[in-house]
Amino acid sequence: IGFINSGNNPVIFASSTLKQFITSGNLAKHVAHVSADLAKKKNLMVEELKKAGLEPNNPGGGYFVWLKAKGKTTGRSGKGMSLENDAFADYMRLCFAWLNEEEIVEGIEYLSA
Repeated sequence: IGFINSGNNPVIFASSTLKQFITSGNLAKHVAHVSADLAKKKNLMVEELKKAGLEPNNPGGGYFVWLKAKGKTTGRSGKGMSLENDAFADYMRLCFAWLNEEEIVEGIEYLSA
């Protein structure tokens, strides 16, 4: 309680750190790095899905590739992803953000087997 009464709120430190991160240009560098990494993974997933005979969308951003399910499924079903409850029931939403390149290829091999 003493640090609150004395005005040494931890938000001041966090705000100062965030301000420095932004004004130093490091936020922009980080966003550029993450964007390039995600684009590489997305491109790999889209290319591998096409090689497997599937028809994915090629998103311009985000973390997911959508495609119509043909046989095996994985990822999140499209059911309930629209105001029309079953509009995308036969689609899959695959996330590429958390996977490394080997895991992306392995998952697509599973779908095409």
